[in-house]
Amino acid sequence: MSDPEELYELTVDADGVPQGLHLVMGLTGFADAGGAVAQFTDYLLTTLDHTVVASFDTDTLLDYRARRPIIYFDQDHLTNYQPPSLRLYLARDEIGQPFLFLTGFEPDFRWEQFTAAMLQLIDRFTVASTTWVHAIPMPVPHTRPVGVTVSGNRSDLIENRSVWRPHTQVAANVLHLLEYRLQERGSSTVGYVLLIPHYLGDTEFPAAALSALESTSASTGLIFPTDRLREANREFVARIDDQVQSNPELAKLVGTLEQRYDAYMEGSPLRSPLTDEDGELPSADEIAAELENFLALRRSRDDGPAS
Repeated sequence: MSDPEELYELTVDADGVPQGLHLVMGLTGFADAGGAVAQFTDYLLTTLDHTVVASFDTDTLLDYRARRPIIYFDQDHLTNYQPPSLRLYLARDEIGQPFLFLTGFEPDFRWEQFTAAMLQLIDRFTVASTTWVHAIPMPVPHTRPVGVTVSGNRSDLIENRSVWRPHTQVAANVLHLLEYRLQERGSSTVGYVLLIPHYLGDTEFPAAALSALESTSASTGLIFPTDRLREANREFVARIDDQVQSNPELAKLVGTLEQRYDAYMEGSPLRSPLTDEDGELPSADEIAAELENFLALRRSRDDGPAS
């Protein structure tokens, strides 16, 4: 394996990073139902003070043809080229507590070398714990709290917060690998899988970002401002509820999901909060068909001219 230090460059601010901070991570490019990770990371970078302490080599780690950068065509010339980035920040929460924050694209290449580089940085800064989030679509209702599945070696968080504990194979992302390596050496690590309503998987669901913030606070003690997100979520849910009330088929579907969710949370023998009484998952095509009209109406409303 190549030298991990080849993948990143430290900035002059790296020498001023306090030892023993929490590391929070969210990378885009894998499962991000409800725009949870994108909203979570953008919200932190736009609301908190932060400084770059390390930048990773985009040319080495990114497949540009799979995730093409955007460039602006301004009538007769090109401008505003912004290639993707992968950076480690020193940030401060709402009350000034410092923490490390890794965000950007998920590497397409050199996972083992990238993981070794992250372990090197974790050792350099004597990181106290790592927390990361991602989100997957599931047949659960938007009228209930966003559930999470917790992985890692924080038994307190697993016992208190993990609502679904499956035995299953999953497609891995690079932070799965990092968590796995941290577990191997006994370092404190926790991963949160946010369980987002299937029919909102392609939207920006503010509750998903709120769940990411709340989960991160639970594992780190960091305090994040959430007023703007909570207001956005109230407005978003009100629009969904309007559509549900005006669509009997949609109302029936959401009601069924609520019943399954509530039965599971009350100790029902159901195998998971996602299955019906026969242990079967609702068809993705069935859900998509019921909600296609709703999503079309919502997007039309969001994309329409401002009043």
